[in-house]
Amino acid sequence: MIDIPQLNYTNSGNFLLLAGPCVVESEAITFEVANHIKSLSDEYRIPFVFKASYRKANRSKLDSFTGIGDEKALAILKSVSAALHVPVVTDIHSVEEAVLAAKYVDVLQIPAFLCRQTDLLLAAGKTGKVVNIKKGQFLSGASMQFAVDKVLSTGNKNILLTERGNMFGYGDLVVDYRNIPEMQKTGFPVILDCTHSLQQPNQPGGVTGGRPELIETIAKAGIAAGVDGLFLETHPNPAVAKSDGANMLPMDLLDGLLQKLVALRQTVNKF
Repeated sequence: MIDIPQLNYTNSGNFLLLAGPCVVESEAITFEVANHIKSLSDEYRIPFVFKASYRKANRSKLDSFTGIGDEKALAILKSVSAALHVPVVTDIHSVEEAVLAAKYVDVLQIPAFLCRQTDLLLAAGKTGKVVNIKKGQFLSGASMQFAVDKVLSTGNKNILLTERGNMFGYGDLVVDYRNIPEMQKTGFPVILDCTHSLQQPNQPGGVTGGRPELIETIAKAGIAAGVDGLFLETHPNPAVAKSDGANMLPMDLLDGLLQKLVALRQTVNKF
């Protein structure tokens, strides 16, 4: 597997954790979540990348929350990275956003719906940052090789791939765990998104639903299947979160979950 020094995880013996709130809501909440996850990741020796979107572009309703302002949110992410000494990942949606976000963060994330957008992948690759490509809900694991090739064409080998489920009808998702070893054939680390995989999109009210009570099940299965890392979103109070609250993990449950996952990873490493 290709080493990505910026993430410092290959010799840890543990899984890589990309975690945080869905979106930057405020400086206070962003730091509250980041500090909590950092303390747990230090305790359990989990390589940690803080995640928060500085802007939400994929919203069902016109009046859905999209962010507090690009520069303001990105500055908060940069300050989290500097204060806690952790890398930061955020979503981008256009060539212009790739150039802007690269000034502030360590990892550029390509949303699942945009994983075939050639110009976006090339722009992300050209920044030299780590590029995390989420697998489209409409694609097989094997087809992600084409997305990888686009980033590689820029000379950038700092790539992650993320499994986040496939559409099952109009309002549900299922995880095909065969996609994990299939995407690992690319030679790059594969992450399992434990929260977005439990979304229930296309709800009548225009707000995506979710099944957060199954986060532990999805994560355990991913560790057992040999995934390289886990992605999850967490919030102090998902019920009032401004984005994706229906499928986020309540932050007070994170400690117990990580304890179980680290123990499971240690068992899997023996085989």
